[in-house]
Amino acid sequence: MNETTPPADAPGRVILLTTSHRVAPGLLSWPAWQAQHGADEVLCADAAHPQLPYLREAGVRVEQASPTAQELVEACAGDRTVLIIATAEGDRPLTDGLARLAGSGRVSMPDLELLPASYDLPGARLLDLVQVMDRIRAECPWSSRQTHKGLAKYGLEEAYELVEAIEEGDREELREELGDVLLQVVFHARIAEDATGDEEPFSIDDVAGTIVEKLIHRHPHVFGEDSAETPEDVKDHWLRKKAEEKQRSSLTEGIPLAQPSLSLATKLASRVRTAGLEVQLPPGEGVGYELLALALRSETEGVDPEAALRGAARAYRDAVLAAEGF
Repeated sequence: MNETTPPADAPGRVILLTTSHRVAPGLLSWPAWQAQHGADEVLCADAAHPQLPYLREAGVRVEQASPTAQELVEACAGDRTVLIIATAEGDRPLTDGLARLAGSGRVSMPDLELLPASYDLPGARLLDLVQVMDRIRAECPWSSRQTHKGLAKYGLEEAYELVEAIEEGDREELREELGDVLLQVVFHARIAEDATGDEEPFSIDDVAGTIVEKLIHRHPHVFGEDSAETPEDVKDHWLRKKAEEKQRSSLTEGIPLAQPSLSLATKLASRVRTAGLEVQLPPGEGVGYELLALALRSETEGVDPEAALRGAARAYRDAVLAAEGF
């Protein structure tokens, strides 16, 4: 026997190559490329695997095959290396079969290596959300008929439930409610893609691009040459950049009048205070004007009257429960 020829019973090696479908095909790690070029066989059960065109273009010979565990062990005999490109669904039957063979103790097993070829980047699951929303919009009888106006009430409900989760300090609930709010964003963006007539379509990428540009522009101390040492400096940057963008003709422009009344009063007071104006309370009597005066005073003192009243209301709810014997 030639000294360079491995013995026929040498067990060899199996490499299970895993890739993320959320990363652009072809963007693989250098060890992954080396392993594929160095393997004696490269197998993939999925003929439509997104990586295959790029691998073949790079000179990797990939055969479509789905060997059993026993067949794979036999293919590695003679110290051969067989690389398996994992499918999107995974190769659980194959790995389970290899585990059973190894556990039997009757088979000389090849070395098994798990080689991640690509990793999800932060935010990768957002791509899944967009794909799921696309399918729901196309195939669900209810979702396919929804409009921006029809979904508006759900946006309000989810926002309030998010605030409640924050105030309760429930981390699990917070994660779920953030997802519900995110769903509203993705849903509305998907509806906007179907715009017809005079409406200009836009997508979730347009939405994300707009907020990215806004964040960069309003954080010159992070992405530019300005500096900010305190939170107050940051707020000044934000307000200045926002004023440059909006170029409002009035302080009240852009304030949604449909928001909760205390929030509305606070927003108006904040705009007036930031502009350095002196605005007297309108003449009038009654609870409404008393509440307005309290809201303006709260804003001046740096207190969110909406949150303060909610906190007091929750305490009142607890008192009611106590009075009922709960």
